[in-house]
Amino acid sequence: MNELFQQAVTLMVAGMGFVFVFLAILVGATNLMSKVVNRLAPEIQVVPPPTAGNPTPPPNNNNDTMAVIAAAIAKHRSRHKK
Repeated sequence: MNELFQQAVTLMVAGMGFVFVFLAILVGATNLMSKVVNRLAPEIQVVPPPTAGNPTPPPNNNNDTMAVIAAAIAKHRSRHKK
């Protein structure tokens, strides 16, 4: 029983060690790729196009809009009375 337990612990330590080394290599490779990509293709600075002053708001018919909104509110309230 003692030898079986020793083999189990050895296998567990070897497996955990392998996973740790693999993850360390993966982190190193990811950092290296990030540095290489930043050197080969640096970020492009995008400059927004200049605006032509104050834009004019689109024309709207305020009376019609208010009438439609009032009708919608009245219909909603009539359906949901408590």
